[in-house]
Amino acid sequence: MKRFSTLAVPYIVWAALMLVLPMALIAMYSFMEPGNSIISFSFTLEHYIKFFTDPDFLLILWRSLLIAVKTTIICLILGYPVAYFIARSSEKVQNVLILCITIPMWINMLVRTYAWIGLLSEGGLIQRILGIFGLGDMELLYTEGSVLLGMVYNFLPFMILQIQTSLSKMDHSLLEASADLGASPVQTFRRVTLPLSLPGVINGITLVFLPAVSSFFIPKLLGGGQYFLIGNMIENQFITVGEWNFGSAISMIMAIIMMLMMMAVRKIEIRNQGGKGERA
Repeated sequence: MKRFSTLAVPYIVWAALMLVLPMALIAMYSFMEPGNSIISFSFTLEHYIKFFTDPDFLLILWRSLLIAVKTTIICLILGYPVAYFIARSSEKVQNVLILCITIPMWINMLVRTYAWIGLLSEGGLIQRILGIFGLGDMELLYTEGSVLLGMVYNFLPFMILQIQTSLSKMDHSLLEASADLGASPVQTFRRVTLPLSLPGVINGITLVFLPAVSSFFIPKLLGGGQYFLIGNMIENQFITVGEWNFGSAISMIMAIIMMLMMMAVRKIEIRNQGGKGERA
């Protein structure tokens, strides 16, 4: 045990320097008046009041939450059938399909998002294909749809892999027992497969929603600056405007929202595990 504690020291130091210290500084800046230093600290709630009393800021927050929810729902609708198909395939086919899903993730997310600019731009491949069906005049780039497409494309693998892992760990003898008891495939899925895959679904929702709600370069590239989300707002406050205190306050608000989301997901997961224990 003592040797294990010693080995954990470098990680604890790294976590303190790279995670705890930056968050502590952001929290401190969010309560500081503009122009104050850390030494001459002056407490204020001005930045939080400014955010919650401005309708424009609240609209941006609402828009960010809404597109994150849309991204999560679409990823779940598309990801579950794919994960189910992969889990029901043979081990060799599973390895190939998982490799096909993970290979694009080896490329930097920024590069993959840039590729969509060429595909969605005027005269691009997708617009040419739509032109065959008489839909070539549609505006594809710099719209909410293009931002949503970019988010779904980048975050969909996280949903698929989480659900597929959960489905692969499932005891298939339960499916056979359900069929032997006269349950139809739909009943088996609803009463056996779906409940057992909920941990993967919950993890997938978490891994999609959290980065989607705070994403800033996908809206910036595919939205062309016309679709402004909370992540863009934080970046703008730090880099362009130079209001670090207000930017820190927005960052803290988003951190609290994410923590509440994770607590809610964890509570649902515990409740689900308790329900399975009672049924057992």
